Order: sequence, then C-alpha cells, then structure tokens
Amino acid sequence: MKNNNLFTLKEKTIIITGGCGFLASNFVPVLLSYGAKIIIVDKLKNNFSEYLDKNYKKFNNKVFFFNLDITNEKAIKNFSKKIKNQFTTIDGLINNAAHNPKVENLSNNFKNTSLENFSLKEWNNDLSVSLTGSFLMTKYFGFLMSKNDKGGVILNISSDLGVIAPDQRIYEDLKDSKNNRYYKPVSYSVVKSGLIGLTRYTSTYWPNKIRCNALCPGGIKNNQDIKFLKKVSEKIPVGRLAKKDELNGIILFLLSDASSYMTGSIINLDGGRSVW
Repeated sequence: MKNNNLFTLKEKTIIITGGCGFLASNFVPVLLSYGAKIIIVDKLKNNFSEYLDKNYKKFNNKVFFFNLDITNEKAIKNFSKKIKNQFTTIDGLINNAAHNPKVENLSNNFKNTSLENFSLKEWNNDLSVSLTGSFLMTKYFGFLMSKNDKGGVILNISSDLGVIAPDQRIYEDLKDSKNNRYYKPVSYSVVKSGLIGLTRYTSTYWPNKIRCNALCPGGIKNNQDIKFLKKVSEKIPVGRLAKKDELNGIILFLLSDASSYMTGSIINLDGGRSVW
C-alpha cells in the first residue's frame, strides 16, 4: 500500500455507538475527513437534522443517524437488517457508548456512589449500556462484517480504569450537601475491564475476518475543577490530562489498514498513568 493511502477510510462505512457524545464528537470529523461514511447510533438527540447542520454540515451525505437503544436485542437485530439493506457493507464498529459521570458536571446533589451504597439499579443500567450493548452490537455487526470479502474492524473504547483501579483520593474534595464524598463508581471499572475481555474473545472468534482492539484512554481535559486537575495530573507522568484531539490519531490508525496486523491489542493512551 502506498504511504499516502495508508490511513484512508475511503469507501468504508463505520458504525459508532454513543456517537453524539463528547469523545465521538472529536474523532468523527477526522474519520470523515479521511473518507469514511459514519453511522451514528445514539438515543440522546431528538432533532438530529439540527445537530447534523451544526456539527457536520460540510460532510453532507456522509453522516447518518439512527436512534437506537443498544440494550434492546430485538431492536438491534431489526436495525442490522435495515443497515444491511441500506448500505453496501459495514466495515467498522466502534463500541463507544457508556455511562460516565463527568467530574465537570457534578453538583452537590450527585447520587451516592460509594460501593456500600451503590444501587443495583445503577449497576444494572451501567452494565446494560456499556457492556451488554457492546456485546449485542458485536454479535450482530461482527457477524455481518465477517461475511465481507475483506472482513471488518471492531474498536472497543475501554479506559485506563479498565487496566488500573481508580485512585479515589483525587475525588475526595467532591462532596454533596450532606458532606457525602464522591467516588468513581464500581460499575465503571467493571465495564471497562469487561470490554477488554470482550476484545480478546472477539479477536480470536473471527480471526481471519475481524480485527478487534481496545483503546484505553485516560481522562480528557474538559472544564474540570482546577483542584481536581492538579490532583489527577500528579498521577500522570506527562503531567496533564489529554487534549480533546489527542485520541484522534490512534483511532484513525486502528480503523484503517495501517493497523492491518494488529488485533487483540489493549492500547493504553493515558500519558503514562497506568505505568506508575
């Protein structure tokens, strides 16, 4: 392959779950600029045409939106049939959807996230969206891609907290009106660890057709509290959180033929945090 075509996504169609979220909104334009067609799957945007005009106007006819509950197997099964009929092939899947409480959005009325008070309802909800949803999308679209002549690629968005435990000390200053402190929820670590297991399993299930890797990013700077930023930065060898566009290159690499011999890999992109 010529070097100038190494990262091309031309004629590739990629599905992204949670495609309207903060992380996806940064890397989707990059994938589009390298030639991909993008199918955004989300259930948060009621007026997608307005969202599309605001964010992807220059990529007309290359971005498609489907409102889908990825915890509903029947809905995903019907959706896969619809997609198969509407598009020539599906070439990539990014399992990106997740429940992740944002530090910058926490108020003094956040839910009690301590382990001993963490509700079964929240546990089930978090696992259903992030882990079960990724399993179901892999089940149907991995199978669909396995029938392609050139197969396909699955990228699971895990986290550095799927590799290491959260250091709860960096959240200790976040307290509610009753002086209960905030903890990174147990379900987040379990989900992100589970995605690593799903990645390894999938990479060997369709070994000659589907490449499957997991990306484990650290935190991204997004208007967090100054005290929190200082605390977490001290845990990172490079001394800061990632900039919002610093995941774009590795995601492009993993979706393109530039990574054609990479599968089953668990890639930390965390400024070295998981090394310490």
